[in-house]
Amino acid sequence: MSTRHGFLRLDSILAPLGPLPISRSSWWNKVRSGEYPQPIKLGPRTTAWRVADIVALIERLEGKGDLRG
Repeated sequence: MSTRHGFLRLDSILAPLGPLPISRSSWWNKVRSGEYPQPIKLGPRTTAWRVADIVALIERLEGKGDLRG
C-alpha cells in the first residue's frame, strides 16, 4: 500500500494476505457499527475500500496499539 489512491478488495485487507488479523464477520460488524470504513460498490458483485481509508484505519489502530480489531 505505497500509494493512497485506488481501491482494495477485502482479501487484500484481511489476513493472511492483508495486514489486518481480523475475521470477515468481525470486519463486517465493525463496518456496520461505523468503526471501520464503509465500502464502495464498484459493480453489482464488486465491493472495495479506498486505499486512503484503509491506510488511515491502520494508522489509527497502530496509535491505539490494537491491530486485532
